[in-house]
Amino acid sequence: MFRIAKPFYFRTISSLHCGSGNDLGMVDLPIQREKHTSFPKVESSSLKGAIREAFENKLEQQKVEFLEIISKNDSSKIGFENINDKKRLKLSFDYSIQLLFGYDEDNLDELIKKEFEEDSEFSGALAFSDARILFFPVRSAKGIFAWITCPYVLNRYVEDLKLCYKDFRLNIPSVDIGQCITYANNKISINNTSVVLEEYRFNEQQNLNIDPILSKFREMNELKERVVVLNDDDFRDFVNQFTEIITRTKIDNLTGTVAQGALFNEEYLPPETIMYFLVFSTPIFQKEEKKKGIFNQNGKKEEELVMEFFVKNLPEVMQLGGNATIGKGIIKINEINQNNDKGGK
Repeated sequence: MFRIAKPFYFRTISSLHCGSGNDLGMVDLPIQREKHTSFPKVESSSLKGAIREAFENKLEQQKVEFLEIISKNDSSKIGFENINDKKRLKLSFDYSIQLLFGYDEDNLDELIKKEFEEDSEFSGALAFSDARILFFPVRSAKGIFAWITCPYVLNRYVEDLKLCYKDFRLNIPSVDIGQCITYANNKISINNTSVVLEEYRFNEQQNLNIDPILSKFREMNELKERVVVLNDDDFRDFVNQFTEIITRTKIDNLTGTVAQGALFNEEYLPPETIMYFLVFSTPIFQKEEKKKGIFNQNGKKEEELVMEFFVKNLPEVMQLGGNATIGKGIIKINEINQNNDKGGK
């Protein structure tokens, strides 16, 4: 059982395609969606794989600098004796990745493989939830775009955060179909009476107050200017009908026409989408203490060291999903700030 849970969120900088395979509908390559709600999601396996790759691809100097601090306190935790300090620190960082994410010998240094040759079957000390939708960007007649959400999504978010902060709670307002709730002095209101999203008009009430949620995001002020709470059914319609659909094709160089089988549609989450996910940590799964590397330290629990390693090395910007070579899937990750307001009543 995992002992620490910590919430994170990401904001898409470019369009994001985490695909679910081929489909026979209008879209050949749809994005991943929840079965019971049809809301967009990112599978935990996609998220874990992308974050692991980001850790593995960190610059050698970044890996060395991070572990230099630990080696000053107790160099015996670093392991890999009789190797120059720089390579020793890099090996220890890559060894720690195996302990956190699970063993994967692809492109792994032979010295690390040797450490696991007697037992390479163990669970990683980190686990990830699926990334769930929180705020979805929609074109607005005023203010360029709005971030829409709904009571169902907000209530689910509050319940998920209780896994991290037991005292987190908030009363979420209900909204009728065709109505919406916003903050006062927002950027998207027309005459303080309505909001027009795509070609749909919603009657507006400016009495929204979900500060305990928004205060945990770096974009708090920006969110308050653009956030719109819709009815659950209205929200579902937008996240199903207003994702990006991009037609891809390939021209045959010999004929100058579309190559056979090379015309297809892909679905993307638009830029400015905000999703959240939870990361869980547990003690290291190794029978021998000496195999726990830098996580075998006195005075601090292993699960705390695991989470600390993850948070301090998590890149702020990384790539997630498909089509990286055409600039897709750039996201910006942040921790949902636990030091701010813990919830309203």
